[in-house]
Amino acid sequence: MQYAWAAVIGLVSGIASGMFGVGGGIVMVPAMMYLLSPPIRDIKQAVGTSLLVIIPTAMVGAAKHWSQGNVEWRTALALFPLALVGGYFGAWLTTRLPAEDLKRLFGGFLILVGLRLILFR
Repeated sequence: MQYAWAAVIGLVSGIASGMFGVGGGIVMVPAMMYLLSPPIRDIKQAVGTSLLVIIPTAMVGAAKHWSQGNVEWRTALALFPLALVGGYFGAWLTTRLPAEDLKRLFGGFLILVGLRLILFR
């Protein structure tokens, strides 16, 4: 049953990634926490697993968007260097934060993003 849930999570997060540019954190992490525990032990393992899975997912989605003319290369190149630094720093921070605090921060982040999307243009 775990593999069936994993397949559904992969499909939903892939669709969300291609449509909205999200999927790993917004879809995959919460779904793995609730539907794949065990083998997923905590949010840190869900985040790490999600990041690994989202690499090919993002590449496929980005290639499709590029073929449709939906990639602004100058902006992407400007974002890229510090996004790498931020990704490394964020992963390092997980070694300093307890899993429960990380889970609360993640939940708060999702609420703020959701409210921003709903209430503001």
